[in-house]
Amino acid sequence: MLILPDIPHLQHTNSKHFFLIAGPCVVESEELCMQIAQEICALSDKWRIPYIFKASYRKANRSRSDSFTGLGDEQALSIIQKVGERFGVPTLTDIHLPQEAEMAASYNVDVLQIPAFLCRQTDLLEAAAATGKTVNIKKGQFLSPDSMHFAAEKVSKCGNNKIILTDRGTQFGYGDLVVDFRGIPIMKHTGYPVVLDITHSLQQPNQVSGVTGGQPQMIMTMARAAVAVGVDGLFIETHPNPSKAKSDGANMLPLNLLDNLLKEIVPIFKIASNDTK
Repeated sequence: MLILPDIPHLQHTNSKHFFLIAGPCVVESEELCMQIAQEICALSDKWRIPYIFKASYRKANRSRSDSFTGLGDEQALSIIQKVGERFGVPTLTDIHLPQEAEMAASYNVDVLQIPAFLCRQTDLLEAAAATGKTVNIKKGQFLSPDSMHFAAEKVSKCGNNKIILTDRGTQFGYGDLVVDFRGIPIMKHTGYPVVLDITHSLQQPNQVSGVTGGQPQMIMTMARAAVAVGVDGLFIETHPNPSKAKSDGANMLPLNLLDNLLKEIVPIFKIASNDTK
């Protein structure tokens, strides 16, 4: 059964389609965020897919100290807020420390995302829950799908049941990830929406260069499989020119290919959900 997140201004929820979390890895500029949001909003309307704009206001987990981490917290959060206001879509960004939860919420961010490496941090989960915002918890690369109900409980025990669970692959050796698609139905037993983060699942982390690699040619394959097994939402990082992206460009989907991806997977989703109308 499809489950959509409880976000008041999430559009096209009556379409019964999976929802889409998409945007750049990090806020690089206001112009870029507006361009990406505008194009994806048009696709959201075309395919009647509920859409949440995502962008990190800061990247706190870079391998190299000279990697781009952000424009500055306040500037980047204000840009995310402007995107939400201009296009009327929910917004998502990740937080890394408990004190960041209230700060991000003050910029009207609708979904606070807990990074995979931090999904067991009780104080971070509780701080996110306390804002009353939807909390997207990414499954750690080191956790089984069954373990994610403990992370969800830390949020729900604070009186916040607006929770999303997101898989992003499991560590396989030193420089690769694999997705165990059994995890989707396992996590759906919690009753919360379950998302597959496609682009991060195709990362090849811990490269000798200190820059994460990726397999973007597998994005379509991963998306087809995800909707076939009944995922509630897809998470895709996208950029007009991934080779020029300041973060995670190696596993991003070129923005001009998103329409074709949706064209391919919407029919698969309808068949898998027994909705062929």
